[in-house]
Amino acid sequence: MTEGGAPLLGTIRAVTHVVPDLAVIRAAYGSVLGYQPVDEGILPADTAAAWGAPAMAGRRYLTLAPACGTPAWLRFVESPAAAGWQALTTHGWNATEIVVQDVDALAARLEGSAFRVIGPPKSLQRFPMIRAMQVLGPAGECLYLTQVGSGSGLDLAQAAAFVGHVFIVVAGGPDLGALFATYAGFANAIDPPVSTRVQVISWANGLPPETEHAHGLVKLPRGTLIELDAYPAVTRPRETAPGELPPGMAMVSFSVDDPRVFAGLRTHAALLPGGGASACLQGAAGEWIEFVGPP
Repeated sequence: MTEGGAPLLGTIRAVTHVVPDLAVIRAAYGSVLGYQPVDEGILPADTAAAWGAPAMAGRRYLTLAPACGTPAWLRFVESPAAAGWQALTTHGWNATEIVVQDVDALAARLEGSAFRVIGPPKSLQRFPMIRAMQVLGPAGECLYLTQVGSGSGLDLAQAAAFVGHVFIVVAGGPDLGALFATYAGFANAIDPPVSTRVQVISWANGLPPETEHAHGLVKLPRGTLIELDAYPAVTRPRETAPGELPPGMAMVSFSVDDPRVFAGLRTHAALLPGGGASACLQGAAGEWIEFVGPP
């Protein structure tokens, strides 16, 4: 809590993807990215209900950690309804950005793997010391893999392993103001929207590569961020099976001092290493947001 009483949204604790096959995820993320299991099992009914997804009770889940051990996990829940999902074309959470040590060497490692490069390594125009690529994973999930060099003047997380931890999460929707409104009650600083070329969004939606898309930032502690994107009119709400989480990138979990950051939220035990209480709400674009308190 800040001096003025507004709560502070903390770092990213986990990103939850709904995928059709956990075995494929385990193999790909382990062999290529060095992420290893830290928890797995059957989704409890009370957790599924708290997520607004009671039909997912009894589904298998898998939680992976980066080699550096940073407590920012990737959590996967199995559902056949997620087959065929494609990132960057529907509203909600759409991209998971991971900090890496050498993006060009990682691109070479990805050749012939379950990860498909859709945006090869490239230095950012405004910050050439930051070099990034974009890939699609085995379940259609989009990863931004970013090498943060020195001299940018930006407060961004650094990779503590060849493939580090999640440090930025990206949501998109048709109404950027509504996306930001979800975070208006927090004390976190905001970078207002600007419009730039985001070629992977244009590529995914059949738009000219020079198309500009508006996006802004919510700043989190320790060099982590939320990016909110205005998605083009050709995108659509994500189709979700009754009683399930959205397919693909469904939920992002954030650290907070008290998970009851909004009136009316009900807490439950967090299904994450270290535990703690958590509470969930759904954002303006259909994205699920989980607030996780300390253990």
